[in-house]
Amino acid sequence: MGVGTRAGGLKSAKKILARDPDFYRRIGAIGGKKSRGGGFAANRELASRAGRKGGSISKRRAKDV
Repeated sequence: MGVGTRAGGLKSAKKILARDPDFYRRIGAIGGKKSRGGGFAANRELASRAGRKGGSISKRRAKDV
């Protein structure tokens, strides 16, 4: 089990939970408290504009055969 593998990550998570069963709950709560409530879920118009812009940029041209 090496560092950066799925097995290594599961082993690490198991050790963390053995030491502190509320570890992931605590760090998740910190992230939730820092949230400002922004993003595309809060602003549908912004999401629409960004999607339109991304779609227009990523259109590919037909290759010459």
